[in-house]
Amino acid sequence: MTGRFFTGGADWQGQLARALQLRKPIEGACIATWGVVTIPKQPGVKMRVAIVENTEVTHHGQIGVALHEAGARVEIYRPFRGQPLPTLIDGHDAMVVFGGEQAATDDHTHPHLPALAALMRAMTDADRPVLGICLGSQILARAYGAQNHLGTAPEFGWCDVTLTDAGRTDPVFAGLNDIFPIFEFHTDTFTLPNGAVHLAQTKAAPHQAFRIGRATYGMQFHFEANRAVVADWTREFPDIVEARQAGWAQTHPALAASLGATSDAAGLTIARAWVALI
Repeated sequence: MTGRFFTGGADWQGQLARALQLRKPIEGACIATWGVVTIPKQPGVKMRVAIVENTEVTHHGQIGVALHEAGARVEIYRPFRGQPLPTLIDGHDAMVVFGGEQAATDDHTHPHLPALAALMRAMTDADRPVLGICLGSQILARAYGAQNHLGTAPEFGWCDVTLTDAGRTDPVFAGLNDIFPIFEFHTDTFTLPNGAVHLAQTKAAPHQAFRIGRATYGMQFHFEANRAVVADWTREFPDIVEARQAGWAQTHPALAASLGATSDAAGLTIARAWVALI
């Protein structure tokens, strides 16, 4: 989920309040309801990763699986609750910024956004890998001077994403088919930041993925959203998903069966490849 995924109108805050209820974690979805998670390290592996969540219901999904496999120590930050952001001197090896219902420019309601954008840039400039997913990609684009366009590129459901020539040889995407299905849940988009390498595209939102430097990536699509995550979104946000795609609750099972497994595999390939760059 990312900027402007609600149906809008005067009751958007009520939609959010009703929809975002903390629940027990569901199997396979890696929904985070903790503060700091210490995962046993593999011999010789030293990896600390800061995860920045931007909404109450945040699923780590496939990126969580890949970090667990690598024995990463994951430290979770929730600035939307007023918690402080990490800093460079905290010494994290990498940072992941997840999605949320706000736009990347909603500084008036989320005053931490400029600082988060600056931190993503500072981490990148220090050659510490950064991964921005959906809203996270929009904030990363903002950090490097791109323009955020609100409400101009709605996409929802499993959509085909096409790699660019650069994407086909990129270390994170080289293991994928040139065209692969992946889950989308957004309406906002952005221009390509100066100096960024354009990696993937769709017709509705041409800037689906980009890389800055060695290992900082912005990904508009939800590669982390495996079938368990999508099923949970379908249950927890029925009005929102219905507004985005009429009849979604009825068509979802067949789409999950036909496209979900391929999307899950692509998402895990992406996640593992990025973690390998840390």
